[in-house]
Amino acid sequence: MLRPAAEADLDTIIELIHALAEYEREPEAVRLDRETLRGHLFGPRPYAEVILAETDAGQSAGFALFFHNFSTWEGRPGIYLEDLFVRPEFRGHGYGKALLSELARIAVERGCARLEWAVLDWNEPSIQFYRALGARPMDEWTTYRVDGEALRALAR
Repeated sequence: MLRPAAEADLDTIIELIHALAEYEREPEAVRLDRETLRGHLFGPRPYAEVILAETDAGQSAGFALFFHNFSTWEGRPGIYLEDLFVRPEFRGHGYGKALLSELARIAVERGCARLEWAVLDWNEPSIQFYRALGARPMDEWTTYRVDGEALRALAR
C-alpha cells in the first residue's frame, strides 16, 4: 500500500533516511534536525513530499522523497526524486516499482515534463532496475554541488 506521508509519520521518515544512509555506506552523513525536517515537509511552505510504502500488516517497507524542479526548455515543472529506498527485507516484492509508478502518475497528473533522479555509480542492482523500467542515464551531464563553507562563501 502506498500513501502520502503525514506529519505523524515523521519518525518513520527519519528512520528510513537513516536506513538509506546505512545502505549507501554513509551513516555519518545524516545531519538532519527533526524539527527543521518537520517544517520543510509539513510546514506552511513544504519543500518536499514523501510517499510511504507499507505492507498489508502496516510495516514501513520504503519511501520516496521528491520535489518539483523546472525545465526552462519544456516550460513546465518536473519531479526530482531525491531518495527512493526499500528496506532490504522487502525488496523484490514490487514496492520500488510501485513507488516509481506512483511518482510517474503524479508527474503526469501535475503536467510535469519529466521525472528525474540520480543513482550512485556503484549501485548496480538499482541501475539495472531503473533501466528495466525504461529509465536512461544522462551520461552527458555532471552533477555539481556547493555546500558547507563553500556555499556560505559563495553567498557572501
